[in-house]
Amino acid sequence: MPSTLKTLDPTQVELEISITPEEYDAAQDAAFRKLARNAKIPGFRPGKVPRKIFESTYGSATILERALDDLLNAKYPAALEEHGIEPLTRPNVELVATEEGQPPIFKAVVAVRPEFEPKDYVGIEISDVPETASDDELDRTLEQMRRDAATLVPVDRPAQLGDTVTMDYAGTVDGVAFDGGTASGQETELQEGRFIPGFVAGIVGMRAGETKEVAVTFPDPYASADLAGKDAVFTITVHEVKEPELPELDDELAKRISPKTETVDALKAEVKRRLDETVKRNARRRLTGEVIDTLLATNDFPLPAVLVERETDALLDESRQYVARAGLTWGDYLTQSGKSEAELREGFRPEAERRVKTTLLVEAIAKKESIQATQADVEAELAALSAQYGQPRERIVEALQSNVAALIDGIVRTKTMDRLIEQAKRVPATEVAAE
Repeated sequence: MPSTLKTLDPTQVELEISITPEEYDAAQDAAFRKLARNAKIPGFRPGKVPRKIFESTYGSATILERALDDLLNAKYPAALEEHGIEPLTRPNVELVATEEGQPPIFKAVVAVRPEFEPKDYVGIEISDVPETASDDELDRTLEQMRRDAATLVPVDRPAQLGDTVTMDYAGTVDGVAFDGGTASGQETELQEGRFIPGFVAGIVGMRAGETKEVAVTFPDPYASADLAGKDAVFTITVHEVKEPELPELDDELAKRISPKTETVDALKAEVKRRLDETVKRNARRRLTGEVIDTLLATNDFPLPAVLVERETDALLDESRQYVARAGLTWGDYLTQSGKSEAELREGFRPEAERRVKTTLLVEAIAKKESIQATQADVEAELAALSAQYGQPRERIVEALQSNVAALIDGIVRTKTMDRLIEQAKRVPATEVAAE
């Protein structure tokens, strides 16, 4: 007997799956034969025990339970295929009794993607941003390469930003020393942003042989929860001040920087190529964000709760990993944030909803536009991964295993976004920002 489908809401359906008397009897016979193979009953070899003896020992419910499991495992996938359903979760199954002597009915409630027609996705306005590096960016990068290859030369003057100083320091909070707050003979390049705010600024202007107290405030949050947000005083003694002596940008420097570049022109070409890749990647990230923002604003549809919950869990896991990398315990982080895990999780919900809605929209557009991952696309992605990780293709395929579907989904998503960006209308960046 065929199954029937009832829509409960836009993201949930109910399948009613019937069982014929013949299917019911056959399933019980098959279940008994399977169970009897492993039954251990004195006087009978495995698989040779009569059914009545088996039922008196193990109960008829054992056979019925196995038969119903087998029927559900066979008929549920068939019902999904019959109605063209792609379930998002395992079904919530209820066994419904029918007339006396008749087989029961399965009722399976399952979460599904909402049906909607994506709209207004062609000709989206996006920023007309550059996708190649400028000459200024190239010059700054080459200058930084010169600084990285510089020789440090002692100078008799006050320290400046960009100098390297050799120093001792000892930090205290409320007059008490703390772990990691003391060092001797430390060689440090004076660059803002690398240290606690105010630390480098306090050293600038000091001469060799000078001692000074520098007051700072630790950021909040901070890797060490005990120091987060607290005021500290560092007693600093500078022993030596050195300035970088930059080499000439010539063929010799090109060889020092990269064995693959024999000339300064070759070095510039290689640096330009890398910068262009970075600029293009950043531009695409920005344009993708603009496309998605517009799609989300112009398309509205219900979201499956199960997908939102799953994505919220993923965001919470990402947060835990980030906190662990920062050197904090999860408990310390929750204390610093002043929120419970439940409150933090609820705060992630808007972003989870955004991610789910984006995924469903891109999937719907890909389906409407017949965008698929070809074998050539898959091979190109495997080759890229092989080059990235320095592993042969076979090793990459082995590592992916059950993640092949995710690889294909990623290819389809990338091709879809490429299509949307290609079809978009480029306008000056200021206009998009203003909107």
